[in-house]
Amino acid sequence: PDPGFGIAAFDQLAGASHMTLVSQLAHKPWIWAWLGAVSMWLIITGVSGIGAGGQVMSAAASFGTFFVIVAVGQMFVITLGPGNVDLSIPACMTLSATLAMKFMDGDPGLLIPGFLISLGVGMVIGTTNFLLILFLRIPPIIATLSASFLYQSTAIWSNRGLRVKPPEILGDFAVSKIAGVPILTLVALLMTVGMAFLLHRTRFGLSVLAVGQNQKAAKLAGIKVERVRFLTYLMCAVLAAVCGFFLAGFSGGAALNMGEQYLLMSIAVVVIGGTSVAGGYANLTGLWGASLFMFLLVSMLNTLGLSAGFRLIVTGAIIVAVIVVSGRKLAR
Repeated sequence: PDPGFGIAAFDQLAGASHMTLVSQLAHKPWIWAWLGAVSMWLIITGVSGIGAGGQVMSAAASFGTFFVIVAVGQMFVITLGPGNVDLSIPACMTLSATLAMKFMDGDPGLLIPGFLISLGVGMVIGTTNFLLILFLRIPPIIATLSASFLYQSTAIWSNRGLRVKPPEILGDFAVSKIAGVPILTLVALLMTVGMAFLLHRTRFGLSVLAVGQNQKAAKLAGIKVERVRFLTYLMCAVLAAVCGFFLAGFSGGAALNMGEQYLLMSIAVVVIGGTSVAGGYANLTGLWGASLFMFLLVSMLNTLGLSAGFRLIVTGAIIVAVIVVSGRKLAR
């Protein structure tokens, strides 16, 4: 036999395996968010230099951590199915941080009670949101948006618009790093792993996916749908409250506008990260890629000297494009 035949066959097999791997990666919904993040970083590095690229990536890891924390909760809510979204996240972050920082008043000895207050605020808001949805029979998007005005007004009444500074120990922890990696980023990575286990390996997580795929079928299968929805909205609010607590430490205090950008970002990171807007499918891996992509995109637009209005237009266009593509895939 021709010895070249075996070599050619091996090369053909290796090429086929390579194409299969590429094809598999191309069908992973999270891969596009990561490719987008890498592309944005390469553009910034090419324009500003490798030193600036390293600084931007470090900042992306820090700020992207807060995007991920709120996006995890939003992801679970969106996974419940069409119409489920929590628009009270920014107000929840603001009220949680404001009440906790005001209670502590810079006293490091009150750090733990302050954190518990933050958790309590998240639990109250999550419960209130779901009760509005359940008993008033109004869509979640309207219920959470309406309730957010109450939460924001309470925050305004509480601190009169003044920035409330955190205890020094909280600020130091929020900005500290290990081997150049922010501690909060490492904590958020561990949280993401835990949430992945919760979603795919526990009764609650599988129930969330089942409800999102078909709520009527989930009821017939014995799943307590309303209980699952309540726990999901509760978890989303608690994560938003915790994010607000640490963001206040990171940014130097609680302010009334501290949660504004997280309304759009919490949805954008979820959708761009590969979670289905139709419900029933969630993707945690893509959240990190999407959060880095969104931060690096804004950084790139800043580097090019584009206005804030144009940045919002670009962000909105990206979200719409992802939703359209996701809808076509669902139809197929």
